[in-house]
Amino acid sequence: MSVVGVGVDLVEVERVRRMLAEKGAHVYDRLLTPGEAAYCRSKTDPAESVAARLATKEAVYKALQGSPAARGIGWREIEVVRDEDGRPDVVLTGLAEQRARELGVTRIFVSLSHTHAAAVATAVVEAL
Repeated sequence: MSVVGVGVDLVEVERVRRMLAEKGAHVYDRLLTPGEAAYCRSKTDPAESVAARLATKEAVYKALQGSPAARGIGWREIEVVRDEDGRPDVVLTGLAEQRARELGVTRIFVSLSHTHAAAVATAVVEAL
C-alpha cells in the first residue's frame, strides 16, 4: 500500500453560521447529502458540524486531485459518515468514486475536529 494523496482544509464556523442564516435550507441541499444534513440539523449548533463536513469534503477533494476530470467532483459526491465505532469515514459517488477507482484507492483515512471557531480535516488516500 502507498499514499497517493493527502489533503487538509480549515473552515471558519462563523462563516458557515452566516451562510446558514442567509441561505438556510439551500446550504444543506446544495452542499450536503440528506444523511449529512439530518446529522447536522440534529446538533445544538449545526454550524460546527456543517463546517466539519465541508472541511472533510474539501480535504478529500484535494487528496483526489490530479486529473482534469477530478476538478468536476461535486460537494455531494463526497459524503461524511460515521463507522460503527463512531469514527468519521467517507462514501464516494459519481466523479469522486470514478477518480478513486482510477487511483486504485483501497482506503481513505479522514480525521476531523472542530471548536466553536473553526473546523479542520485531514484526508489520506491509500492505494495498491
